[in-house]
Amino acid sequence: MAKRVILVVEDDATLRRILRDMLIINGYDVVVAENGEEGCCLFEQHAIDLVIADVMMPRMDGFEMVRRMRERGANTQFIFLSALDSAEDVVEGFRSGGHDYLRKPFDMNELMVRVESLMSRLEVRSVASELRVGRALFDISSGELRCNDRVEHLSSREAAILKILLENVGKVVTYQQLLLELWGDDSYYNLRSMNVFVSHLRAKLQRIGSAHIASERGVGYKLVCKE
Repeated sequence: MAKRVILVVEDDATLRRILRDMLIINGYDVVVAENGEEGCCLFEQHAIDLVIADVMMPRMDGFEMVRRMRERGANTQFIFLSALDSAEDVVEGFRSGGHDYLRKPFDMNELMVRVESLMSRLEVRSVASELRVGRALFDISSGELRCNDRVEHLSSREAAILKILLENVGKVVTYQQLLLELWGDDSYYNLRSMNVFVSHLRAKLQRIGSAHIASERGVGYKLVCKE
């Protein structure tokens, strides 16, 4: 199997070099850029599986860079690294297309665990591209939920939540399980962010009319599909 390719976009030269060396040691091919514009150019030139992106960069910030990349690479995974740690910044990261958000300073071992988790999703996507949600079809690669002539577009985070709920349809998935799998920790701070995404996902499922998300107060969520 060909090596997975990771693009590191980071304006701090020392951190950029450390990230590159760590990823190479762990068996990945690595491409590096020092700003968002250069990152977009390299993204066009290489088949990138995962992007590790700083947020505060010259010439183009990480959020805008990832938005542009998402238009061209639906299957690429994205991790933000940032000193910005407010709830609004984290939510903006996911809304712009990020799959994970790690606050600086961070532990390299934790980053590698998150990289490996996102890479494993690429393997799953290569096996199955569509899942049924009641009367609707959920396209994993594009994040589209379709039922007859109705289409809802899910964010990457909403799609990830729906996939886990589908894997446990009719069963309660605990807050902790969702948070650990998708956010990497089950802090109250991340719980608030997750609840926002679940609320958006619930509204889209309601509009499509294929399923609904039931809440088990203080425990978790359960997906109930309509036949």
